[in-house]
Amino acid sequence: MREFDVLVVGGGPGGYVAAIRAAQRGLSVALVEKERAGGVCLNWGCIPTKAMLRSAEVLQTVRDAAEFGVFADNVRFDYATVRGRKDGIVKGLTDGVAGLLKANGVTVISGHATFTGPTTVDIHGVGSSPQGPGGPRYAAEPDGAATETVCARDVIIATGSVPARLPVDGADLPGVVTSDGAFGLTEIPGRVVIVGGSAVGAEWANLFATFGSDVTIVETRDRLVPAEDADIGTALGRSFTRRGIEVLTGCTVAGIRQRTVRKARKNQPAGLLVTVEGQQAKELEADVVLIGVGRTPNTANLNLAATGAATDERGFITVDERLRTTTEHVYAIGDVTGKALLAHVASHQGTTAADVIAGHEAHLDYTVIPAATFTHPEIASVGLTEAAAVAAGHDVVTAKFPFSALGRAMSVGDTEGFAKIVAGKVHGEVLGVHIIGPSASDLITEGALAMTTEATLDELAGTIHAHPTLGEIGMEAALTALGLPVHVAPKKR
Repeated sequence: MREFDVLVVGGGPGGYVAAIRAAQRGLSVALVEKERAGGVCLNWGCIPTKAMLRSAEVLQTVRDAAEFGVFADNVRFDYATVRGRKDGIVKGLTDGVAGLLKANGVTVISGHATFTGPTTVDIHGVGSSPQGPGGPRYAAEPDGAATETVCARDVIIATGSVPARLPVDGADLPGVVTSDGAFGLTEIPGRVVIVGGSAVGAEWANLFATFGSDVTIVETRDRLVPAEDADIGTALGRSFTRRGIEVLTGCTVAGIRQRTVRKARKNQPAGLLVTVEGQQAKELEADVVLIGVGRTPNTANLNLAATGAATDERGFITVDERLRTTTEHVYAIGDVTGKALLAHVASHQGTTAADVIAGHEAHLDYTVIPAATFTHPEIASVGLTEAAAVAAGHDVVTAKFPFSALGRAMSVGDTEGFAKIVAGKVHGEVLGVHIIGPSASDLITEGALAMTTEATLDELAGTIHAHPTLGEIGMEAALTALGLPVHVAPKKR
């Protein structure tokens, strides 16, 4: 039996960061991972989707090149090349993570960990994925007897999450895929129905539509990206509709069945029929149905009960502000905690847990967490929505500033969207920032910093911003909230 100071189970953006930080603190560290390092984010989520979305963005830019005085004939794309580029980026990053683990002296053990006690695991080989081609290999079950036993003084559980299944008839039919399984598609489908209008569903809708699919997105709430400010979700829905994406809000998928035809055309699959109920009830034909309705904790086959760590009603592991579970010496980080299913949150949880284990004072503040959705237009936010701020008892002032009033946005030819700021009415403290438009994911950092440093509207407005830049939108939104807009007309009194 090998013994370590810290054992990390799972090598995603939380696990590998925790292992590196613990090693930097002088602890002996082992990391158990049954797939390539990097977890869902590097292998099946953040990075591969953004690589493919970038290909879609380039395609759209070339299609629109004439607007810039550049003429390109016979514009086309090759999906195999798009996927190959994605695979190359993923391999480069996962190889890089493996190199960083080695450089920091972390012992990486390949296999599936099964707990036999709070801080002891058996390591098994990994069988094939039950998801089929293109499915998430990290969901594989352990295969065969344990190859070795490993124990540690402290354990960090970082096994992440897996896509939730849609509890309706037909959800297991061929042609129905999860967001992870969609990477196994070798060609762009003609007709796609996406179930779920949150960040995952919206990103795939954006990608498929740009590559030429007929896309319908079904969302149970009254708008897309319902976790975002209402103005953002409404704006994205309008944008998608203008692009030809069918948006069905206030609707649910009641069932999926195989379409039967008397005589299918040559090389034409029969496809699927999707029954939609709600405000816009209808039956949809689809070649592919993509399920993007959330994620569940990835604790199957882990024998989590052996740790004694408590879970909530959804199965997520309960932790405190220092990532400690209800069992001493057992910590949990990342998606498996259910706190905020975002890679950057997992990474910060990882460093916090490692620092706590090493005896350093550390805790995590979940009130300032930026989030981004990589649609076109792009979305990013931090802090409270207007509705949440009012519900929390704040007397608020809000303001929106459009990208169409920024010289930089006009010069790059991307003026759709706006920035919305939510602040306290009396003191002007920034409570939330919400952006839909070009480079939103980069611009939101200023909002996060403003909230972290407890900045006010006066301080944002008084900070000199470079011109012409997209970043000026934060200053302009603050000025508008103060009733001192310069580059938009003042509201009529």
